[in-house]
Amino acid sequence: MSDLCHLTIAEASKLMAQRKLSPVELTSAFLDRIARLDPLLNAYLLVLREEALAGARAAEAEIATGRYKGPLHGIPIALKDIYATKGIRTTGHSALLKDHVPQEDAFTAATLAQAGAILLGKTATWEFAIGGTSFDLPWPPARNPWNIAHDPGGSSSGSAAAVASGLAMAAMGTDTGGSIRGPAALCGIAGIKPTYGLVSRRGIFPLSFSLDHAGPMCWTAEDCALMLDVLARHDPLDNASANAAKPDFSGIAMPVRGLKIGFAKGMTEEAGVEPDVRAALDDALKVFGDLGAEVVDVSLASSLEYADVGTTISRSEGYAIHEYALTHTPEKFGQSFRQRIVPGAFIRACDYVNAMRERTRLIAGIADVMKSVDLIVTPSWVSAAHPLGKGAPMSRTRPSFMRPFNVTGSPALSVCSGFSAAGLPLAMQIVGRPFEDHLVLRAGHAFEQATQWRHRRPQDPVPLSEAAQ
Repeated sequence: MSDLCHLTIAEASKLMAQRKLSPVELTSAFLDRIARLDPLLNAYLLVLREEALAGARAAEAEIATGRYKGPLHGIPIALKDIYATKGIRTTGHSALLKDHVPQEDAFTAATLAQAGAILLGKTATWEFAIGGTSFDLPWPPARNPWNIAHDPGGSSSGSAAAVASGLAMAAMGTDTGGSIRGPAALCGIAGIKPTYGLVSRRGIFPLSFSLDHAGPMCWTAEDCALMLDVLARHDPLDNASANAAKPDFSGIAMPVRGLKIGFAKGMTEEAGVEPDVRAALDDALKVFGDLGAEVVDVSLASSLEYADVGTTISRSEGYAIHEYALTHTPEKFGQSFRQRIVPGAFIRACDYVNAMRERTRLIAGIADVMKSVDLIVTPSWVSAAHPLGKGAPMSRTRPSFMRPFNVTGSPALSVCSGFSAAGLPLAMQIVGRPFEDHLVLRAGHAFEQATQWRHRRPQDPVPLSEAAQ
């Protein structure tokens, strides 16, 4: 049964279209695996066993009678628990909303259901997508499948853990400063932050109106493309949704020969990445060169500039969203959430306005760089995953590679680029021009096809007490 849970969406969808694989068989395999392994991983806050089986039976009947809807039909997925689901508890991993049941689906949840995807359940998150790895919430934090003593990253922690451990074929995450790409990197999967406005955020708990992105997390870049092909739809009720031509995701299997890829060398050196991260990135750039792409160095603004702009904007907008609950029921939030969001109360209006003006300059700077290259490559993270609860390896002086591209709204993909000496995943980030998400995924797919990393899966977890023996 575990072999079924290690199929990709591309593989499983072909089998189901040919009626060689039953959606019920596939969904049952995932539910059984969740029951066996998730008590050690805490990837799920809620498992919808009966609802998932009912959906799988309906998908099986539709496919059997010639009503096949496409590559997501019968595919078991999960949603980060900030996506509203009609009649199904949606909590934000917070005591504030532990009994909250929405009256309608998020636009993306409804879109995936219409495409025939089977919802297995709702996944763990940092509290309201910012709280950090916390132990003072109603549910425990998710753990990293490669070593359950380590952090899976966040805030889309449960989604990454579920995909990496074979507890879902795909999961939806959100990304305000790296919350798709960070956990994707630390859990060794593919995760894309699409172009700002490509995927609707309606019905998803907001954190920062102008920085929030929604996107898929999968085992491969190819599967991310299959998800985005369904998700990339204009939503007239989301005022940030772009009414633009959808990228053509059908051509991601094309070669990268002739593409010009810019390596953000200065930003990489400034951040002080761990040696194994840099070695894996150098190897990845050589792979692109061997595939016929031209790799050149490019110069970006300091990552500290992006960090200051992104933090000023996100903390201001986040506090505005949560101010009422924070001032009336602060005890219903975890300590980490309060520590991160409350500083937004002290950011002045002029600071927010100036950050927005600086953001415009940074966007123009990226656009200028990308006149001479097709893509930009950076590491995704400065190191492999750190022990759970020991604090993230980022700081004001060692900032994220991911936040710059929330500030600019650029499409950005994290893919596994190797492993540390301890067997933990390493990752690189591939960034493109707005609405060239297909080109970003094309490069990610080419790299995955040319390397061995998609053939390596985490071993099934065992209790920490047994692992120490």
